[in-house]
Amino acid sequence: MKAIVTVIGKDKIGIIHGVASVLVRSNVNILDISQTLLQDYFTMVMLVDLALMNCEFSQLKVKLEDAASDIGITIKIQHEAIFHSMHTI
Repeated sequence: MKAIVTVIGKDKIGIIHGVASVLVRSNVNILDISQTLLQDYFTMVMLVDLALMNCEFSQLKVKLEDAASDIGITIKIQHEAIFHSMHTI
């Protein structure tokens, strides 16, 4: 099973580390990553593999939301199928 993680926020040191740390502790593998700066805003989209995840999806979502709050950014995670359904006309 795969998921899409989106990260948006004011650029600062440690964003990637903060997000990746949560994924590592949850045994989630990053398959692909795209990031850019839009003026002062950091944006990142990650495709992650949940096959070996050591927690429930809902727990991972809470962990990412907690990290987002600590860092001062927004992190969203969606199952890949839901992401594709929402972005297909």
